[in-house]
Amino acid sequence: MKKYMIERHIPDIGTFEHDQYKAAAAKSNEVLAQLGPEIEWVESYVAANQTYCIYNASDENIIRKHSEISGFPANKITELVTGISPETAN
Repeated sequence: MKKYMIERHIPDIGTFEHDQYKAAAAKSNEVLAQLGPEIEWVESYVAANQTYCIYNASDENIIRKHSEISGFPANKITELVTGISPETAN
């Protein structure tokens, strides 16, 4: 599978309550279970008006399908080539 970053523009998401994040995660997990093993949610980061989600997926089409079914926008999908960190310097 390939790794992708998905930018989702969601107004005021940074002000959501815990229960709202919980409901969103549950909805995403429900759709992932429907779509099967070709897509996996790794983690997400929340900013004021958008999220940055890391997914493993077979291709962009299944990410778009997840977006359509879940109702969460996928405003930008970027395939990630590799990762680096402070440990890369060692």
